[in-house]
Amino acid sequence: MCGIVGYLGKKRVVPVILDGLKRLEYRGYDSAGIAVVNEGHLEIRRTSGKLRNLEEAIRLKPLDGTYGIGHTRWATHGRPTEENAHPHRDCKGEIVVVHNGIIENYLSIKNALIAEGHRFVTETDTEVIAHLIEKHSNGNLETAVLKTVQEIKGLFALAILSTKDPNKIVAVRSGPPAIVGLGNDEFFVASDVPAVLPHTRDIIFLADGDIAVVTENGVSFMDFKGAAVTHPIQHIMWDPIMAEKGGFKHFMLKEIYEQPRAVRDTMAGRLSLETGKIFLDQMMIDEEEFRRFTNMRLVACGTSWHAALAGKFMLERLARIPVEVDYGSEFRYRNPIITPSTLTMVITQSGETADTIAAQREARQRGSKSLAICNVVGSMVARDSDGTIYTHAGPEIGVASTKAFTAQLTALYLFAICLAQTREQIDEKVSKRLVQELTEIPSKIEKILQQDETIEELSRHFFRCTDFLFLGRGIHYPIALEGALKLKEISYIHAEGYPAGEMKHGPNALIDENLPVVILASTDLNDPESVILREKTMSNVKEVKARDGIVIALGSEGDHELAEAADYFLETPQTNSLLSSILEVVPLQLLAYHIAIRRGCDVDQPRNLAKSVTVE
Repeated sequence: MCGIVGYLGKKRVVPVILDGLKRLEYRGYDSAGIAVVNEGHLEIRRTSGKLRNLEEAIRLKPLDGTYGIGHTRWATHGRPTEENAHPHRDCKGEIVVVHNGIIENYLSIKNALIAEGHRFVTETDTEVIAHLIEKHSNGNLETAVLKTVQEIKGLFALAILSTKDPNKIVAVRSGPPAIVGLGNDEFFVASDVPAVLPHTRDIIFLADGDIAVVTENGVSFMDFKGAAVTHPIQHIMWDPIMAEKGGFKHFMLKEIYEQPRAVRDTMAGRLSLETGKIFLDQMMIDEEEFRRFTNMRLVACGTSWHAALAGKFMLERLARIPVEVDYGSEFRYRNPIITPSTLTMVITQSGETADTIAAQREARQRGSKSLAICNVVGSMVARDSDGTIYTHAGPEIGVASTKAFTAQLTALYLFAICLAQTREQIDEKVSKRLVQELTEIPSKIEKILQQDETIEELSRHFFRCTDFLFLGRGIHYPIALEGALKLKEISYIHAEGYPAGEMKHGPNALIDENLPVVILASTDLNDPESVILREKTMSNVKEVKARDGIVIALGSEGDHELAEAADYFLETPQTNSLLSSILEVVPLQLLAYHIAIRRGCDVDQPRNLAKSVTVE
């Protein structure tokens, strides 16, 4: 989950690396460091804390060079101190390494190297890599790196340089993401695309088991056996300005406001209003195969898991196929029952979530075809899948996911319609209505965003609370979970999402005059099931009020009964019950944001969290 940046070119190296680290700081902000080579000499600056501390250290003690690597850390082994900050060196101070991941057998390697006379000065697992490379060094850096990666076990992305093999950066991938950017007579190494967008959109994504050798003359690739490999260049369509704040105070708020565009871009070119037909990206699964599947597994982590829960309702309602939802982190440890008649779909913003990748591979090993919903072209899950629905949300920098979630829900809705059409569960009339309702969602989100000031005012009443409860029934329950997660992530308030129908089975004991209860009760008046759920949810409102709880209700426009019964009422435009999930989450995101701001929290970089969870 750490951020890696490397640069070799004609620009001033320190500003390029620092700018790249700023764009990757969402991946880790416990400490930071930079190493550059200047006239054959290695210079390093490292600090604990956020990147601004490193910038200040460089201001007080400048450095410069012709090429270098940098790192922003999310601690796994060793405390977040300057001593443990990357880059890490060998005994002679000639080799430096930055690392994202975990070396599982570092302790046995460390003990063996100590016995051979190597001196260790940090608590990290990363330091063993520098010493192993030193041990194998024969003047050619990639040869030493190749021998090193054959000894270490775990998940790792690396960038390495050596003063004894100048004007060269070696990058390695075994699990966590690593990319190479191709500029004009300049080359970049990074953990993620935003780091290089100001300089180039031409990217090569390293595959698992790849070593990239970057020199002034170009880039070459080999696998962990030393055999040459090639990869296509991916042209990234993101505009660099999309990774900037664009006048908003925080990335999270900007990304909340980008949701109408994210939904539009995710549906663009994939539907026909005239016929209701859905056109998904190229799949390596034909229509006959889609008709033969007897069940589905949706696998994801965190916010994406909540999208999967909502997707279950969409797929079962429209395509009439049984769906189970699994945590990526649990899936492969319970010996899941998977057969060739099972379709597995993984959902991930980054496409590099370690648990999700492992679950996808487990399903494939058991004979299941796999699809992916993903936001990053060329990412690992996309390369391993039999088809990918890209969400086109653009780069999401805030650690707490917002626009990626609504884009995932949009992709799931599109897939549910497509699968229903393929399995002949809905006719053209129903398809056209479903598609028309989806096209109206972006403007309805814009309407909800107009309530921002109202929600900001609402936050004044609740930012000192210590607990929240979020309730929903049916497809509203996953959104209650997501609302609770957003509040936990960025405000550090304990919050719990719960099925509203389960209140009598325990949670009612929590309700008192100090507990805010957010109740989701949007209603599709054309859907009898939705009307029944709304009536049942009204009974939960009365339960809470009878125990002096504070009710914040989310309901459809014109629901006067709900508005009168609640202490506070936020309204969402009318839509069908499946799409209500997209609309309901927006005010919950805004509520979490404004509460966190009033509590003085860092909403873009909440403590103990990182954007892409690329290690278990």
